[in-house]
Amino acid sequence: MPSLAPTVLAISLGFATAAGATTPGGGTAGPGASAPPGAVPLIPRTQLFGNPTRMQGRLSPDGRWLSWIAPRDGVLNVWVAPAAKPDEGRPLTNERTRPLFQHFWAPDSRTILYVNDTGGDENFRLYGVDVQSGAQRTLTPFEKTRVQVVGISPLVPDRILVGLNDRDPRWHDVHALDLATGELTLVLKNEGYGGFEADQQLNLRLASRPNAAGGEDWFRIVDGRIEEKPFASIGLDDSQTTAPLGFTADGKTLYWLDSRGRDTAALVAEDFGSGRTQVLGQDARADVGGVLAHPRTGVVQAWSAEYLRETWNALDPAVAKDLEFLRGRLEGEIDVTSRTLADDAWLVVVDPVNGPAATWRYDRAAQKLTKLFVNRPELVGAPLAPMQPLELTSRDGKTLVSYLTLPPGSDANGDGRPERPVPMVLLVHGGPWARDSYGYDGEVQWLANRGYAVLQVNFRGSTGFGKAFISAGDRAWAREMHDDLLDAVEWAVKNGVAPRDRVAIMGGSYGGYATLAGLTFTPRTFACGVSIVGPSNLQTLLDSVPPYWEAFREQLYRRVGDPRTEQGRALLRERSPLFRAADIERPLLIGQGANDPRVKQAESDQIVDAMRAKDIPVTYVLFPDEGHGFARPENAIAFNAVAENFLAQCLGGRAEPIGDVFRASSAQVPHGARYAPGVEAALKSR
Repeated sequence: MPSLAPTVLAISLGFATAAGATTPGGGTAGPGASAPPGAVPLIPRTQLFGNPTRMQGRLSPDGRWLSWIAPRDGVLNVWVAPAAKPDEGRPLTNERTRPLFQHFWAPDSRTILYVNDTGGDENFRLYGVDVQSGAQRTLTPFEKTRVQVVGISPLVPDRILVGLNDRDPRWHDVHALDLATGELTLVLKNEGYGGFEADQQLNLRLASRPNAAGGEDWFRIVDGRIEEKPFASIGLDDSQTTAPLGFTADGKTLYWLDSRGRDTAALVAEDFGSGRTQVLGQDARADVGGVLAHPRTGVVQAWSAEYLRETWNALDPAVAKDLEFLRGRLEGEIDVTSRTLADDAWLVVVDPVNGPAATWRYDRAAQKLTKLFVNRPELVGAPLAPMQPLELTSRDGKTLVSYLTLPPGSDANGDGRPERPVPMVLLVHGGPWARDSYGYDGEVQWLANRGYAVLQVNFRGSTGFGKAFISAGDRAWAREMHDDLLDAVEWAVKNGVAPRDRVAIMGGSYGGYATLAGLTFTPRTFACGVSIVGPSNLQTLLDSVPPYWEAFREQLYRRVGDPRTEQGRALLRERSPLFRAADIERPLLIGQGANDPRVKQAESDQIVDAMRAKDIPVTYVLFPDEGHGFARPENAIAFNAVAENFLAQCLGGRAEPIGDVFRASSAQVPHGARYAPGVEAALKSR
């Protein structure tokens, strides 16, 4: 499903946690370790955060080919095999340093397309590779340019629409890309529009432009010209929960996710000629978040909403029968990830939550399931932990959908509470306009395996629970948003999950900010903190946003704080952890990518400098070849090695020794190696 808005700070990272004295489990345990030593074997970091064996299976539109991403010489690349012979795979791409995390089929079924950047700078280029010959081309070979896919249609096999910001870094001009020749033809010169919607004939039909209210106006495009008057205007409150999803193949129906006139986003069908609308699906507790549309007609056949867990609701009787069959045969969370044009075969990913995901082929006519691969087969049978959905209550009465994962062996009677309190990590998601979900999470499993309860909280401002819940987070950074986290910790302490003095806070991006806020605004609440690519100064954060976020700038200012006004600047300063660095009393570990275009390296540099000036201990790990998160598994494993030994010293959990993980990593430690166990020795060994 398309994203509703730029995920401003959201990231997905792999971490690691814990350390102390040798145990039969093969690692170390900190003083006062809560789990019985050796009761559960340590899962090696390489199994949790190394390359998956296979991931992201895709069927070609014509059904002849199966593709996936898997390591080639240690780097994730695209592989392909005949769909009838999935064991005869061969690598199709040859990336040597930067791993690939996504790929998609061109509508001609002859070309696989993918994007990649350099060192995490997010200047994505589009590449194409011929399935038969393996010949590869750089389709957008431009410096300091970020490509966007504007339109791709099964009805137009020879070309796609892409957006390029090479002329003006703020705005993406729309081009037609000929898949056979690689020729780019300008379709529309963009003068101030944040996004476009094309129909399935690849005609541009809609353009969006930011408005003064912090939302956006949508304009019809007729004969290649954008009309002057908008046909739809969206305000700030609806800006994260309302957006078009796409047209049916006949161009007559436009689907929306739409919260106008309601709280949660509904699935709405609009007759594009008359403007009449019909609500096809809605959930009073959660936004509609996913749809299944027929691959050829574009007609939506099912929709999902996720409150505590995702639920699918069928509109088409045939798809209802398919979903019922799949639910009856497969155990876990089910996601349809790929469909052929003939819609005779699907790929289905099954997430058991406390085990690695598996990809199955589903042949619809025969109702036959064939297991293709498991993402991480080395984790099959590993001591992984179940996840519990919770509804917590904030101090002002808001429901906070949360998830609790306990260390294996700590809940003998299965009542969802440990037999005695265990150390806990409050794991805060990025965004903040994102959410935590029910499902397998390697980071969560790693922390639980090291002996920690893991609590994930969808604090106000999180998406998925309606526009009022999002708007409740406006200008609430380090205030009500932080109070929600504190209320969740208080619940955990009162309910015997964790002792008050052994709770750490950890997260990336906004979660990194929340960590810094936790250690500065409430300096005695948390035993320690791990901040990854977390902003420390909201003023400099907003001053340095990438130029291609221009369409999102007004919304940022209204939701975070307005640096254009004296009052806004005062608010930003008052909510910035940097200016409270002298109040930090507890250990802090910081991780940063040097090429991060969202949260610049300066955000970490400046708070480390402020702490160093006051002689406050902090450990700073910097990766010169990473951006907003750690994409290379060698770097993720290295940071996690530091983090788990850091947390073990702080909380008393377990850890795998750091060992020689720095040898394969680019990690640098500009400051504070002596404050994190094992780091100095590991650096010397490299």
